[in-house]
Amino acid sequence: MMSTAFPFACVLFDLDGTLLNTAPDLTTALNKALAHFGYSEVLASGITPYISYGAAVMIETALASSEQSASEAQKADILQWLLAYYENNIAVYTHLYDGMVGLLATLEAQAIPWGVVTNKRERLTHPLMQALNLTQRSACIICGDTTAHSKPHPEPMLAACQQIQVSPDSCLYIGDAQHDISAGIAANMHTLAATWGYLKPDDQPENWGADALVHQPSEILAWINNQSHALN
Repeated sequence: MMSTAFPFACVLFDLDGTLLNTAPDLTTALNKALAHFGYSEVLASGITPYISYGAAVMIETALASSEQSASEAQKADILQWLLAYYENNIAVYTHLYDGMVGLLATLEAQAIPWGVVTNKRERLTHPLMQALNLTQRSACIICGDTTAHSKPHPEPMLAACQQIQVSPDSCLYIGDAQHDISAGIAANMHTLAATWGYLKPDDQPENWGADALVHQPSEILAWINNQSHALN
C-alpha cells in the first residue's frame, strides 16, 4: 500500500545521467572505438553532455570537436564497434549517483514502486540494470525500442504506467534532457529536471516546463515532502 503521506503512486527515472552515471564507461567505449579506427581520442568532458542523445551523436560530436572527418560508412563501423565494446564492458565504472541509493531505499521502504524509462536500447539497458542488481528492484524497465516511439513521445511513459498499473497523473518522472521532460508532460505526469545530468552547453532546463529543477538526488525527496505537506 502507498503511504498516505506520499503524494505519488510511483517514481520513474531516466537512466543515463539521472539514475546512473554511465559517462565513464560510455566515453571509454567511444575513445576505444575511435582509436581502433585510427582517429584521435577526445576529452570525456566534451562528450558527456551529448550522452543522452545516443552513441551516434557522441561519435559526430567527437569527430567535429577534433576536426576529424569520416564517411557515413566509417561512422557506422565506429558505432558498431563502440556498441560491441560497451556491451562487453557495460558496468566497469558505472554507478548510481550519490543520493540515489538512499532515495531508492526510501521508496522501497514505503512500498512506492519505481521504474526506468530510457531511450537506451533493450540490448544495453537490461544487461546494465542486471549488472547493478537493479532489475528485480524496479517495477518496470521501458527502453528506447520497447515501444514503437521513444521519448519525447509519451508512449513509453504510458507503457510504464500500464505495467505498474498506475495513472500517469499520479506519477513523478525525473530526467536530465528536454525530451525527458517533454515526454513526461505529454503523458500528464509530474516532472523534475535533474541538473546533475548530461546537460548540453546551450540547455536551459528552467525553460523545459518541469515542475521544478533538482540539483542533486537528495533534493528529490525534499521536493516530494513539500508536495505532501501542500496536499495535507
